[in-house]
Amino acid sequence: MSPNSVAVVDYGMGNLRSVAQAVIHAAQDTGAVVKITSNPQDVRDATRVVLPGQGAMPDCMRELRDSGLLEAVLDAAAKKPLFGVCVGMQMLLDHSDEGDVAGLGLIPGKVVKFDLAGKTQADGSRFKVPQMGWNEVNFSHHEGVQHPVWGKILSGSYFYFVHSFYAKPDNALHVAAQTDYGGLFACAIARDNLFATQFHPEKSADQGLALYRNFLHWQP
Repeated sequence: MSPNSVAVVDYGMGNLRSVAQAVIHAAQDTGAVVKITSNPQDVRDATRVVLPGQGAMPDCMRELRDSGLLEAVLDAAAKKPLFGVCVGMQMLLDHSDEGDVAGLGLIPGKVVKFDLAGKTQADGSRFKVPQMGWNEVNFSHHEGVQHPVWGKILSGSYFYFVHSFYAKPDNALHVAAQTDYGGLFACAIARDNLFATQFHPEKSADQGLALYRNFLHWQP
């Protein structure tokens, strides 16, 4: 594998093609080699890993286990930069209320459903679940510093969301950004070599590509 190789994990539950195409596009001129793979050895050999996920969390956890990729992903998460996307972010936590299922336990916390019954938006319309569309992402600062993967992207930029459940990390230090949808929630989480977003960078135009590019250069 190349000195900077990226494995996009294919366990049957990701928005694989669009994630991979966005990462490949972001990798132009970086020398990084991007590979969609269902082979655990490729995940072990890669220098970086992207873990996409869409659909229901119990299905994602089951498919990750049945695909034989679970151990390789856990090995990667212990030591190399890993980017979780959408349900790939939710899987990093301990537990999800969606189907009452255990996650990977890499970032302490749980995943809960939006409870927006009776709440109305500024224009008087009801909040819809799932949240679907563009929303503002405000970066968290810890000791005055935002997470390096944000790079030069401006806090308050808009990214594209599709989700009914959201992450509640136990530790505020693991919140990398927040979004307001009937109340603030963590839309990006991070710990050590792990970074993950609830929104879809691959559906988020230039700032999404910039985020993947920043991840390719990140040295945690």
